[in-house]
Amino acid sequence: MDTILKATSLNKSFGPIRALSNINFSIKKGEVVALIGDNGAGKSTVIKILAGLFRPDSGSLQIAGKQVNLKRYSVRTARALGIETVYQERSLGEKQPLWRNVFVGRHLKNSFGFIRVKEEKALTLAMLKNSIGLKGVGISADALVCTLSGGERQGLAISRAMHFNSALTILDEPTTALAVKEVAMVLNFIRSIPEKGRSALFVSHNLHHVHEVADRFVFIDRGMIVHECRRDAMSLAQLFTTVEQLSMTPVPGRENQ
Repeated sequence: MDTILKATSLNKSFGPIRALSNINFSIKKGEVVALIGDNGAGKSTVIKILAGLFRPDSGSLQIAGKQVNLKRYSVRTARALGIETVYQERSLGEKQPLWRNVFVGRHLKNSFGFIRVKEEKALTLAMLKNSIGLKGVGISADALVCTLSGGERQGLAISRAMHFNSALTILDEPTTALAVKEVAMVLNFIRSIPEKGRSALFVSHNLHHVHEVADRFVFIDRGMIVHECRRDAMSLAQLFTTVEQLSMTPVPGRENQ
């Protein structure tokens, strides 16, 4: 199985606070990996480094076998390398039409530099019907994001990532504050990612959801990767127990930090 992403010895500090220490993990093609940890464990910092928002103080990152120049790594670079991030609520502009949300920052343009609006609207409409499953004569690419339900918004954000051929989609708490039916919709989207030969990094506090869709669990605690295992090696009850134990276990050398 090909390795899509490999992080080696990533370290990050914010002033005197050591946010990440010697982070090592990888994600393979067609795999959903869950990054699990309490608030403040370092999950958000890992995500922001992978997404190009933060630069680590040291370490290395390989994407699809290519070494990344972290000094020049940015959101634009991450996207160009196939890394897309779907955040809990900040992925879409609620007062903007759907088609603009899909192509924001990456509009299709003609030889004169004008946006190919008709083509973008057609692609957005196809995405709404085929990927998200919205139906009916009233469905429009011109509709505002605020008219969609929470699950539909997350579905659109994930579909957008897939449209731009993301090799790895990072999902940051995608099921938070959603209704039961919407949660099922989002989890189905996540399940479909490996079916297309792509990968996902799934971050969620909901361990039931994690155990449903992740192939492998990576546990982070106080800025360190402290355990990894495949789903078939850990039941849901064991997952809960492991998370509880990790939160109570001192990390050598970090007790007073």
